Amino acid sequence: MTTTSTTSTLRVIQDHDRSLWRRLLLTREVAIIALLVLVVLVASTTVKGFAQPITVNYLLLDVAPILLIALPMALIMVTGEIDLSVGSMVGLSSVVTGVLTHAGAPFEVAALAALTVGVIGGAVNGFLVTVVGLPSLAVTIGTLALFRGLAVGLLGTTAVTDFPEQWTALAKAKIAGTTIPYITIPFLILLVIFVVLLHFTPFGRGIFAIGLSKDAARFSGINVERTKFILFVLAGIVSAFAGIFFTLRFGSARGDNATGLELQVIAAVVLGGVSVFGGRGQLHGVVAAVLLIGVLSSALRLANVTSDVINIITGGLLVASVVAASLLSWMQRLRAKAGPPTRFAVPSIS
Repeated sequence: MTTTSTTSTLRVIQDHDRSLWRRLLLTREVAIIALLVLVVLVASTTVKGFAQPITVNYLLLDVAPILLIALPMALIMVTGEIDLSVGSMVGLSSVVTGVLTHAGAPFEVAALAALTVGVIGGAVNGFLVTVVGLPSLAVTIGTLALFRGLAVGLLGTTAVTDFPEQWTALAKAKIAGTTIPYITIPFLILLVIFVVLLHFTPFGRGIFAIGLSKDAARFSGINVERTKFILFVLAGIVSAFAGIFFTLRFGSARGDNATGLELQVIAAVVLGGVSVFGGRGQLHGVVAAVLLIGVLSSALRLANVTSDVINIITGGLLVASVVAASLLSWMQRLRAKAGPPTRFAVPSIS
C-alpha cells in the first residue's frame, strides 16, 4: 500500500493577481493623469494668468506637433525601435512647403508634396531598418542629419513667409465658441485611429508581440519587417503633417524649424509609460504626459522661470519616471523569485 501526501500550491498569474480596480487604477498611466490634474489645479491657483482661456489656446497650439508625432512614435517604441529623425522631418516638410509656395505653386499642392516627402523619408528609415537590418538608433541618427541638411541646403539662412492668409489664420483659429484651436480636431481623429490600431486590432497585438520578443512574434506568423516598415512610414507622414502645421502657425518656413523636437517627443512617450525596451505602452498615458510637460512648461514660463530651469525640471521628471519604472520592475522580479504562497495538506487522523 502506498501513501501519497498531497501538496496544494496556489498558482497565481501575475497579470491577474490583483483585483480589477487595482489593475485599472494602480498603473503608471493613471499616475501620470493624476499628476497632470494636480499640476493643473496647483498652477490655476498659484500662477497668475494660467487659468485664462488664452493660456489654454496657446498651450494646445504649442504641444500640437508633439501630440501628433507622439502617436506613431509610441507604436514604434512599443516594438523596441526608435525614430530620432521626426524633428528633422518637420523641418524638411516645412521647407518643402515654403519653397514650393514661394515658387508660385498653390498651397494645397505644396502641402501634398510635403506629405509625400514625409512618406518617402519614413520609407527610407523603414527600408534601412527592416530590409538592410540596421539598428533604428543608428539609422535615424543618420537620417536626422540628412533631413536637416536637406532642409538647410534648400533655404540656407533665409525664411519664406508669404503663405496664404486664410491658411495661416486657420492654423491659429479657434473652434467657434471655445478656446480650443482647430488643430485639435485632426489630432483627435488620429488619436482614435491609433488607439483602435494599437489596442483593438491584430496589427496592434502584433506590435506588442514584436516588442516582447521579435523571434517569438515571427514564429507566431507576424510579419515583423512589414509591421515596422508601416510604422516608420506613419511616423514620416504624421511628422510632415506636423511640419505643415508648424509652418502655418508661425507663418515661416526655415531650415532650423523644430530643431530638438524629437527629444521632446521621446521624453513624453517614455514619461507616458512606454517601455524603452518595447512590449509595453498605452496611448492615454502618452497623451497625458505630453499635456503634463506642456502645462508644466507653460506655468513655469508664466512664473518667470527661465527656459534652462524648465529643461532641468522636465529632465528630472523624466529621469524620475524611468527610475520609478525600473524600481517597480525590480520589486516585481523579487516578488516572482520569492514564489507564490504554498499550502500544505494536513493528513487527517482517523
